[in-house]
Amino acid sequence: MTPITDALLSIVIPLYNEEDNVVLLTEKIRESLKGYNYQIIYVDDFSTDQTRFRIKAMKDPKVCLIALKKNYGQSLALAAGIDYAEGEFIITMDGDLQNDPLDIPEMLPYALSGEYDVVTGIRQKRKDSLIKKIPSKIANFLVRRVTKLDIKDNGCALKVFTKDIAKELNLYGEMHRFITLLAFLEGAQIKQVPVRHHARNAGVSKYGLERVFKVVADMMLLLFIRKYFQRPIHLFGILGVLLVALGLLINVYLLIVKLGFGQDIGTRPLLIFGMMFILAGIQLFTIGIVMELLIRTYYESQNKRPYRIKKITIGGKSA
Repeated sequence: MTPITDALLSIVIPLYNEEDNVVLLTEKIRESLKGYNYQIIYVDDFSTDQTRFRIKAMKDPKVCLIALKKNYGQSLALAAGIDYAEGEFIITMDGDLQNDPLDIPEMLPYALSGEYDVVTGIRQKRKDSLIKKIPSKIANFLVRRVTKLDIKDNGCALKVFTKDIAKELNLYGEMHRFITLLAFLEGAQIKQVPVRHHARNAGVSKYGLERVFKVVADMMLLLFIRKYFQRPIHLFGILGVLLVALGLLINVYLLIVKLGFGQDIGTRPLLIFGMMFILAGIQLFTIGIVMELLIRTYYESQNKRPYRIKKITIGGKSA
């Protein structure tokens, strides 16, 4: 039997035009979490339908509604809900009833064990169209290729976080797609658990094939943050040196052609490329130096350290 915990669970659910789903979702959560101490935090991302009014009409003391002033997107809606959450464990899920609240009690024991900071779902027999599956597969492939995190399903919204990890996540833009990776970069221990997946109950999906380009762009940003955030000079400086070296080689070759063979080089496109490579290399190297100074300012002005300590033990006992 799944253990019941007295710890407060905060279930954060961003919503946008889910008027036909929100009441049924609340009932399913209520049935799934009987005996648990929980709060439901609905974050309405400026819906244009009756979503907010349906939530208010329930008058459920366990339900909190955060109504945003305009449409900020799913990442900032999640961030608003997580910032407000008071629970020791913070659970995220979608509001379209594709995630099943019945999976929450099955995921909680892993978080309660203290061994894992994040428990994320792997959607079984996914009930989505190719328009949603393709960007998800691209994201999963990229994450596995460029990081050490082997996550089978980054797109599953059903996750359980410890409060400490959830509150440390810096969600902006559309980084909700990589929320598990962001937690990993914060030092989280992650457990993957198979979960149910249902077809959308009502309404329409808000995503299309344009997500492919957003996924690639966000992945490039995360790759930079992971590998070069604390040492940008290693990226921009090396690229700058390589470009300068390539430009010098071209110009040396042209100089030999001019002086040694008396050929005219003034109209050759290669001369322009050589000069462009040198100038671009100098600019990249300069950017690397400026970013190094910015990173130092970022840490030192806020008294931050570029590391996080999970536990300290002295003589085998926690300090």
